[in-house]
Amino acid sequence: MSKLLGYISLGCAKNLVDTEVMLGILKDNGYAITEDLSEADLIIINTCTFIEKAKAESINTILEAAQYKEEGKAKGLIVAGCLSQQYQDELFQEIPEIDALIGTGAWDQIMVAVDAIEHGNRSCIMENITNIYDERMPRIQTTPRYSAYVKIAEGCNNGCTFCIIPKVRGAFRSRTIESIKAEVERLAASGVKEIVLIAQDTTSYGIDLNDGKPLLTTLLKELCTVHGIEWIRMLYLYPTFFSDELLDIIVNEPKLCKYVDIPLQHVNDDILKQMNRRDSRADIERLLKKIRSAPTHVTLRTSIIVGFPGETEEQFEELCEFVRAIKFDNMGVFIYSQEAGTVAGAREDQVLEEIKEERYHVLMSIQAAISEENNRNLEGTIDDAMIEELEEGDHNTVLAKGRLKSQAPDVDGNMYIEDVGDRVKPGDIVKVQVDQGFAYDVVATIIE
Repeated sequence: MSKLLGYISLGCAKNLVDTEVMLGILKDNGYAITEDLSEADLIIINTCTFIEKAKAESINTILEAAQYKEEGKAKGLIVAGCLSQQYQDELFQEIPEIDALIGTGAWDQIMVAVDAIEHGNRSCIMENITNIYDERMPRIQTTPRYSAYVKIAEGCNNGCTFCIIPKVRGAFRSRTIESIKAEVERLAASGVKEIVLIAQDTTSYGIDLNDGKPLLTTLLKELCTVHGIEWIRMLYLYPTFFSDELLDIIVNEPKLCKYVDIPLQHVNDDILKQMNRRDSRADIERLLKKIRSAPTHVTLRTSIIVGFPGETEEQFEELCEFVRAIKFDNMGVFIYSQEAGTVAGAREDQVLEEIKEERYHVLMSIQAAISEENNRNLEGTIDDAMIEELEEGDHNTVLAKGRLKSQAPDVDGNMYIEDVGDRVKPGDIVKVQVDQGFAYDVVATIIE
């Protein structure tokens, strides 16, 4: 009889891929996955430490899972990921229910941790942070069968002063094109239609393999030849290596989603310099102008940080005016989180929490109005859409929920289609006309 494994994966999609690989290894060693943690013999929590809220969520989740060692069947609790890497000593001391800690580079040692638990021992496995999975690793896909994340690189060399990621994830390192393509081919053979390429800094892909020159466009050309893959989407496209060649292939290659996610964080030159960002406001505006001037509309998404140490009202207002002018299709706003071990975290000119909260709500309000305007402008347009869920609507109708090709999974809004009957099923890609646009979602009809 298989042992039962329960898991919770927190944080970003990059973390989720690590979770899926650990699940694959455990399955190969006789474990079956259960969604009921009370039934699990072993529980894994893959944690995030990116900002204070993520850290708090990770700690609370660990404490909740620890209860199943008393109230459920769990014999072991393994904590993996970024929080383990950063706070290994503190976690072992403060939460004795933890049986094993797995660092960000040690996911392939999961069975070593399991073996230690079976022998009544606690273990802390923190290998050198140089590891990266490849196509040979087993992997259990936890996303819907038609859409999967593919991590093309790990780590980061950027050294942003607000970010702890290089310390917990290591230096930037790329997978080979051959490895990535082999994995995408395997995913396509299993029914995946959409792949989402991810890394800490996706546009830097290949710089460690090609004498400092990116290889992202070369990779994309190879992946576009994979039979069965219909959508290829990219996240975390930092502006420094965003070339004209990359924009050209996004615009002209049918399989590539006309979707650009550029984490800008801020636009004021002084703040950008203090963040150790490589690009100036002028650099950013030149790039965005090129994207907006493309012959085909390209959806623009960004992420912004408010309340960075020393941020003045004037600098914040400059940011607001910039957002109003660019009119991003989608935007994520983060409240600056003071992280121990970072340059910015050590500064004494921290912005008051209530001011950071206020700036967050102001910027989100600005973006909500922009997003609603953008979505209303979509009314009457035709696009491809992916069906994700079916549910019962009013008067025995069937409501479909999904995403336009211009909407990324998990981070953007949704598309709804009323009264689809039995015409579609999850995973279908259909052509739709947008009928109504709202702040985050759209309502559409299928074009026969």
